[in-house]
Amino acid sequence: MFKKLFGKKEEPVKTIQLNAPLSGTAVPLERVPDPVFAEKMMGDGLAIEPSEGLVVSPVDGEIMQVFPTKHAIGIRAKNGAEILIHIGLETVSLNGEGFQTYISEGDKVKTGDKLVAFDMEIIKEKAKSTVTPIIITNTDQAASLVIKGEGKVERGTSSIIEVTFE
Repeated sequence: MFKKLFGKKEEPVKTIQLNAPLSGTAVPLERVPDPVFAEKMMGDGLAIEPSEGLVVSPVDGEIMQVFPTKHAIGIRAKNGAEILIHIGLETVSLNGEGFQTYISEGDKVKTGDKLVAFDMEIIKEKAKSTVTPIIITNTDQAASLVIKGEGKVERGTSSIIEVTFE
């Protein structure tokens, strides 16, 4: 009852910043050696060539999907942005080898929370690439999406994408 009388009405979050989920080098999607990502068939975003095998949450949100093979995570941010983090290319064929997840579907996460650890050597040896696309899969519903640039990024702190939903 007091919240109704004295509490501020919470405004829905419209614009969010995605921080880098991995440390490494950010590159445009067009440079990813896989047409599904390079041609933005799944949505817009960027990719990171990782320098270490740890993925953290890029936003405050909810884990929507943890692929059974542990190579990809889906997160819904507070503004409705649906984010896919796809660790490496052609890593589904590893059937989870070299991946360890720290979250489950339905978990609430904060920016910087540990999601997945992965063995870069196994991916380099057995998959196509370690490059990790970060995609806003519902880009078509976004009012705006700004890619923040390329170059060195630090997991949990470097802002890489700004996305607004009305």
